[in-house]
Parts: sequence; C-alpha cells; structure tokens
Amino acid sequence: MPKIGFNLLVWTANLSDQMNPIADRLKTIGYDGIECYLGATDTATYARFGDHMKQLGMASTCVMTLGPDENPVSESASVRAAALDRIKVAIDCAHAMNAEVICGPFHSAFSVFSRQEPQQTEYQRSADVLRQAGDYAAQAGIILTPEALNRFECYLCNTMEQLHHLVSLTNHPNVRAMFDTHHANMEEKKFADAIATIAPVLAHVHISENDRGTPGSGHVPFDEVFASLAGIGYNGWLTIEAFTRNDPDFANAIGVWREYNEPWHIAEGGYAFIRAMMAKHGMA
Repeated sequence: MPKIGFNLLVWTANLSDQMNPIADRLKTIGYDGIECYLGATDTATYARFGDHMKQLGMASTCVMTLGPDENPVSESASVRAAALDRIKVAIDCAHAMNAEVICGPFHSAFSVFSRQEPQQTEYQRSADVLRQAGDYAAQAGIILTPEALNRFECYLCNTMEQLHHLVSLTNHPNVRAMFDTHHANMEEKKFADAIATIAPVLAHVHISENDRGTPGSGHVPFDEVFASLAGIGYNGWLTIEAFTRNDPDFANAIGVWREYNEPWHIAEGGYAFIRAMMAKHGMA
C-alpha cells in the first residue's frame, strides 16, 4: 500500500528543531512520513530530525534543487562537477536523516533557460551527472527521483516523455523518476497517458493541487490520477507538496505571491482526501 507523506515547505525551507512539534502533529493526523528541503549542508541538523522521526515511527524523504553554478547540463565541466558535488552533499544530508528518496528537478538548474529547446547533448550531460550521483546514492541506500517541472521553471524535462528519456539514458537502478500532479496539470494532455509513460521508472509522487493549495480543492483530475496509479500497481510515496508565504525567501524564489490555504488545513484536509481516493480506487 502506498505511504502518505507531507512536505515541510508549506512552513519553511530551513529544517530545524522547531519542526519537531510539527512532525508530532503530522504523526497524529496519520502521516507515514515527512519530506524536507535539502537547503542547509549541516548533516547534524538532519541527523537530529531523523532521530526524532525514528522515535515517532515515521520515515522521511527529501527534495532538492540546483542553482546556476551547479547545472548538470552546462557546457562547462567545472559547473557539471559542482552539480555532482552538490548532489553528493545532499545525499549525505539525506542519509543522516535516514531518508529513502531524494526528489526534485536536479537534472538541471532551477529556472535557468537556454533560449532553445532541450538538446540531446544536454540530456546526455545530465544523464552522466545523474549516473555518477546514482553510484553515490546507492552506497547510502537512497533512490534519486528527478522531477519534470512546468515550462516556466525549467526546459530540460517538462513532460513524462522527456523525463523517461533522461532516466533511460542514465540507466542506473538508483535513479528513477517522480510524478508531480501540479506540473502535469500544466504540461500533460492526459494524466493517464503520462502515468503510463513513466510507470516503468516511477518511484515517487507529489500530490499537489493546481494552485498549490489543499489537494482536492482545485481542478487537478485526481480520480484519473489515482485510477492510473492503482492500474500500474504503484506502492511508493504519495507526498503532499503545497506552498504558502510562511517562508518569504522561498516563496519569492518560486513565485508564490498569495496565501492559498492555512498549513494545517492543507495537512488535515489533504490527508483525508488521499485516504478517500485510495479507498475509492482500491489502493487502501
């Protein structure tokens, strides 16, 4: 049966001991795990949070991004090397927290564009970096799941077809793929077709509404999503990713300019919604 997770980015991009009470309450709601952003590079912080999660009987996953000086598709070998180094640091932090998965658009730098369509040489460069990162992740028992973003946030992977191509090029057992309903709502013609395309390498799913508010409150076709996931026998994480302006720096970076729903409304309503959809589509 799939596990249900919640991403702490609705509160902050900066993990600290202040998140412990939030983890406690998420546990009482029923969540199986928590996802956090790998921004800081202090493994001690992640280790403490991982210990707290272990005491709660919860698992963890992580999400990361790369900046313009850490771009796997860059023509510069030194920039690509910096990307690999940054991913390795993220793996160290995730391992300290006992995380199972690192997801995110780390196939390329966030919001960096080439002013042309993605080139095969760029896919190959990205795959080479991801393959080396996969070797490092394997030592930590972590699965890397690159993410396709919408066209306004990246250009290398917008669709499941493009992401499948990249993961196939990478050809590493520890490099799989993730599916995000928010981005798919913008880029895919049909959710069922997109999920069928990525199914052979799918290892992580973000449940995210069209406006990044409470899942089920917008127009993402979640019946199609859950029916399709049930159809491929998906048993990985179903993690809610929603955003607010609680962390202004992060919100500004991703273009969140207004509040959608209060965090606990998202956490409680989103959990109930996922449970209901799982039951409806035979995933419970």
